[in-house]
Amino acid sequence: MSVTVIPSKPVPAELSGTFRFIDIGVNLTDAVFHGIHHGKKKHEDDFEAMLDRSQLAGVQSMVITGGSLRESETALSLAAQLGFFATVGCHPTRSKEFDEYPGGPEAYLQALDSLISANLHGKGRVVAIGECGLDYDRTHFAPEDVQRRHFRSQLFLAKKYKLPLFLHSRAAHEDFVNILREEGFGEDGERKGVVHSFTGSVEEVIELMDMGFHISVNGCSLKTEKNLLAAKAIRPDKLLLETDAPWCSMTSTHASNALLETLPMSLKSKYFPSSTKLPSFMMGKPVKGRNEPSAIGGVAWVIHRLNEGVPFEKVTEKVYKNTIELFSLDELRV
Repeated sequence: MSVTVIPSKPVPAELSGTFRFIDIGVNLTDAVFHGIHHGKKKHEDDFEAMLDRSQLAGVQSMVITGGSLRESETALSLAAQLGFFATVGCHPTRSKEFDEYPGGPEAYLQALDSLISANLHGKGRVVAIGECGLDYDRTHFAPEDVQRRHFRSQLFLAKKYKLPLFLHSRAAHEDFVNILREEGFGEDGERKGVVHSFTGSVEEVIELMDMGFHISVNGCSLKTEKNLLAAKAIRPDKLLLETDAPWCSMTSTHASNALLETLPMSLKSKYFPSSTKLPSFMMGKPVKGRNEPSAIGGVAWVIHRLNEGVPFEKVTEKVYKNTIELFSLDELRV
């Protein structure tokens, strides 16, 4: 089934207004933002230029993803420097780290616990537990049983600190929701979280929302017609936005492109500034193929077009408020 959007009125060539975003899933710890690609220095460090472009695009703040103990430490350090926020946890594909850690799984969990307890307040604080969950598409990194075991252990941290979950689920929906329910999530509505980079079905998105979870989308969430149907099914009160930069770029081959092509030039220049290929790097211009937080506006535009008749600013403001509520970002309330 394809997604058809029939415009109620022509899309304006220009669109004015203040559109605010909080990128809830961004990998600022990745070396590509410092010019290092596949372990080799390919161009100048343009981290600050990337942040400047994001600010021009309306990105007010970000939640930096922690995907392992070491990465969570770096994410928190960066968040403190930049006045952003971070998550602390271990991605399912890295869950073997629990068993390989000196002192074993209990020591790894205790190290995560200590990192959380030391960073609960002020700028750069931890606002969610994760990225954790299940990924059965990539069991060559960690077997299913290892993933399930260390997913459960991280749910203990969310319960202990009463923090929301930052969740990952790929080809594992049944086990994913069963574990969450068995651990007391999705029942009383008190324990919350977000399933980020969602790529599942309409039925799955409805089940997760009914369990009380938010759903976050990025370019990877909008690749196919089925993806668009699932994105369209997300209720406004459960919607969050992210880029997963430097990954999950929106491309011309994605089903979302037809909707993205209606983006007014006044916004396109902010969300997708002209880029250069890696060998021809120019300071001040994005690297082609490397996603950036500024592209969150493009994700928001596709959601806006899927929900024809809902003004763009209404979409962006609802998501902004959802984000503040879920992660308790009270300092961003204005």
